[in-house]
Amino acid sequence: MKDLQSIKQRHGIIGNNNILNRALEKALRVSATDISVLVTGESGVGKESIPKIIHQNSQRKHFKYIAVNCGAIPDGTIDSELFGHEKGAFTGATSSRSGYFEVADGGTIFLDEVGELPLATQVRLLRVLENGEFIKVGSSKVQKTNVRIVAATNLKISDAITNEKFREDLYYRLSTVEINLPPLRDRKEDIPLLFRKFAADFAEKYKMPKLKINENAEKILQNYQWGGNVRQLRNIAEQLSILEQDRLLSVDTIQNYLPKSLNQLPALISEKKSNSDFSSEREILYKVLFDMKSDLNDLKKLTLDLMQDGNSRKTREKNQTLIEKIYKNETSEDIENKSLEIKKEKLSIEKDKYDYAETIVEEEPLSLLDKEIEMIKQALERSKGKRKKAADELGISERTLYRKIKQYDLNELDD
Repeated sequence: MKDLQSIKQRHGIIGNNNILNRALEKALRVSATDISVLVTGESGVGKESIPKIIHQNSQRKHFKYIAVNCGAIPDGTIDSELFGHEKGAFTGATSSRSGYFEVADGGTIFLDEVGELPLATQVRLLRVLENGEFIKVGSSKVQKTNVRIVAATNLKISDAITNEKFREDLYYRLSTVEINLPPLRDRKEDIPLLFRKFAADFAEKYKMPKLKINENAEKILQNYQWGGNVRQLRNIAEQLSILEQDRLLSVDTIQNYLPKSLNQLPALISEKKSNSDFSSEREILYKVLFDMKSDLNDLKKLTLDLMQDGNSRKTREKNQTLIEKIYKNETSEDIENKSLEIKKEKLSIEKDKYDYAETIVEEEPLSLLDKEIEMIKQALERSKGKRKKAADELGISERTLYRKIKQYDLNELDD
């Protein structure tokens, strides 16, 4: 096996961290084979160096090495870029084109940010890994290729698989050997070495004196979290080389160039799978409507209770008046007349309660299906039969609305 130090010098790798050294040794060991390799690590740790080491120390070193940034190619053209296309396969395909897998036959392809590949492209890639076959876009002819694939990603693949963003079978095919590069914050002993190397490179590039740092400034660099890893450290060194006139850097100077907002570890954001299905939207809308109806009925009940309480108060007052009159020795005829009057008042109150209660009792709630049909009818009426406008109002696609119109036989509303 070649000396590790010579490999570092050849590829510009700085540092003696044990984890880094083990990763480089693993890359050298697998280079003699044809197995696929997955390089993992945060953005900016230097993952692109590993496939170069593997290729240049393999039997494929005299053939092509092609690096492809999968995240930088639009979804609509990624298949054409990787596998090629035939003339007329799509708009703008004025001639046939060879893809990277055809051009790199016998060599190595480095798929950077492989986690960004669309699922359809992942299926095509899986076929290449399994039997070396691919088909150009717009063709039915199966072609063979003999390439070695080295992939890299900064995503947490297990989360991508759970969220159905990455195929599990493709992951196992790619990660026959997995090489993980440590983040810069785990290589604190290498940070001063890297900074001095970058400072020397930029001093030569811009024809300026070399930057120097003291022990306290080194500690500041070592204790910083470096969310952007080696790439961020290099950018900071370049800024200091250009902007600072004093070539001996103080602690305050260093701190002024370290972004406070990046002084935290990067967080992986897991995207939840969006669900634009009409039924889900409908359930949410119906829940809101039912909650509103429940609140309205509660309000009506409260109003009725207040009315009943007010009427009861009036009844008590009249009863009290009758009692007072009895104690004032009113005639039995007067008392009887007052009693009849109170009874009539009670009957009137009961009738009012019944009439008002009837206004609260509503028809049996419509089923979800009936409500859905009613909502679609109203939207079509308001939009004068224009499906696109009605679909926008309902918050669904025009295609879904068209399917619902056919399903519920609402064609007479759709002009």
